[in-house]
Amino acid sequence: MFLRCADAVEARQILEEVHEGVCGTHANGFTMAWQIMRFGYYWSIMEGDCISYAKKCHKCQIYGDKIHVPPSPLQVMTSPWPFSMWGMDVIGPISPKASNGYHFIFVVIDYFTKWVEAASYASVTKSAVSRLLKKEIICRYGMPERIISDNALNLNNSTITEVCSQFKIKHHNLSPYHPKMNGAVEAANKNIKKIVGKMTETYRDWHEKLPFALLAYRTSVRTSTGATPFSLVYGMEAVLPIEVEISSLRILSEIKLDEAEWIQSRYDQLNLIEEKRLRAIRHGQMYQK
Repeated sequence: MFLRCADAVEARQILEEVHEGVCGTHANGFTMAWQIMRFGYYWSIMEGDCISYAKKCHKCQIYGDKIHVPPSPLQVMTSPWPFSMWGMDVIGPISPKASNGYHFIFVVIDYFTKWVEAASYASVTKSAVSRLLKKEIICRYGMPERIISDNALNLNNSTITEVCSQFKIKHHNLSPYHPKMNGAVEAANKNIKKIVGKMTETYRDWHEKLPFALLAYRTSVRTSTGATPFSLVYGMEAVLPIEVEISSLRILSEIKLDEAEWIQSRYDQLNLIEEKRLRAIRHGQMYQK
């Protein structure tokens, strides 16, 4: 892996973008250093700079994990292949409400790639759930084999049953005695809330930050797969704003490719996507053990 050596000015800009920019997840110092190297940059005191920068971030201190709270067990559920099994849940009510009156987020996550779709609502009605399932899941990613949800009424009703029956989807409910067994969705909810919280500026603009929080989540490596959701879905890493502002080696090399070479490069990436997904399966099995 070839890395571009950044100067002091570029290093500061990279730190700001990776930590709190459009795709920034306010990660800790070690994770930041790993992300920066994955994007193709390096400088001699990079790890120390990343740790120092994260420690001085005001929002990281405010929204940090409550380490004195005992951890709650999460039940890991696995999917055999991308988009065959989705979990859905609702975040909220969020206080204060967004400036448009919304205070709920409906979240849907693919168990294999950890790809997340989410939308904010004033109220998560059964029609809103049905519309999102059809428009954002079925029409984009094809028919899933099954959908997992808790026993909330807005996720379990005649409208949802009709959608599942129409598209031959199996709808499974979690046990009412263990409402937090849906580990993947619970983990995604926690991360999205944390990212949105750190991105907000006025506490009422969180609905405007939600799409950027989703982009940050999709382009960050998930511990359970060892890969980014974006790469498992599309076979390549997303081009991030910092790579355009300070041209990474990937950008510089692609500029020199003619159309035929670029097409061949993309074709090779797509050919390797199955290997990436198999590697994610093995990583997930080891992670669960």
